[in-house]
Amino acid sequence: MEDLANKYIRFDWAMKRLLRDKANFGVLEGFLTTLLNEEIKINKLLESESNQEDEFDKQNRVDLLAENDKGELFLIEVQNNSEYAYFQRMLFGTSKLVTEYINRGKGYGLIRKIYSINIVYFNLGNGTDVVYHGKTEFRGIHNGELLNLSPFQKQKFNVDAVSDLYPEYYILKVNDFNKWSKVPLEQWIYFLNTGNIPADATAPGLSEAREKLQLVRMSKAELNAYYHHLDNVVILRDNIVTARGEGRLEGHAEGLEEGRAEGRAEGRAEGRAEGRAESKLEDAKNLKCLGVSMDIIAKATGLSVEEIAKL
Repeated sequence: MEDLANKYIRFDWAMKRLLRDKANFGVLEGFLTTLLNEEIKINKLLESESNQEDEFDKQNRVDLLAENDKGELFLIEVQNNSEYAYFQRMLFGTSKLVTEYINRGKGYGLIRKIYSINIVYFNLGNGTDVVYHGKTEFRGIHNGELLNLSPFQKQKFNVDAVSDLYPEYYILKVNDFNKWSKVPLEQWIYFLNTGNIPADATAPGLSEAREKLQLVRMSKAELNAYYHHLDNVVILRDNIVTARGEGRLEGHAEGLEEGRAEGRAEGRAEGRAEGRAESKLEDAKNLKCLGVSMDIIAKATGLSVEEIAKL
């Protein structure tokens, strides 16, 4: 029988089953505190149209919506499958939350602050970093000046910058990060990718994860469901690797064919150009034999007087 000691539940499965329990909020709070570099206390979990699952999503996606003690919203999503329009998906999720959590007729000043946190297990976009952060700022197109809040707005909304009023996005590309580090955020990314928590982990929330997310705490039925989920994840990852390999091969073949086509096209173009040049020389010869002046032949053929004289 498999030794379950010192083995931990993957974060996406924990989000489905365990982290929704208030007793386990410490894991989520530690993760958010590490990512945002400020202490986060979760008040409650919420449901929204944005984080409802369909049958396909149950295999490759899980998300969770939390509210902290300041009323800010945290949409945490784990995506196992490659999705080319994922950036737009992030935008859709925050846009839905903006409208869902303000009642019609209420002032815009009551719109919630939203953090969209995306843990992706595929190569999203073209970049080499592991963590990306996006926020909204307004800068002058002439002088590059950052547009700031007025003193009244700062007091009214209790924030320091315009970007504090808009959704912020975090993307954690964890799939290839497997090096243990002393940096708390990198410790979390290591856990998100490998499922391991070394004994010297110091990042907030990982000590709680070590206690709450042990496989030995699961029943036999829960373990079976969990292993089924892991099998689906492996299949999804294999599909991504296969698609990458096939894409490279197809791209190579297409490149060769395009090269051949370009060669044929260039050859035809060069042939036509050479044909036109020879035709001009022949026309110039005939006109010269008829006694037409050099200047007129030059205008008719585009050849120089010197070229015509050599014929």
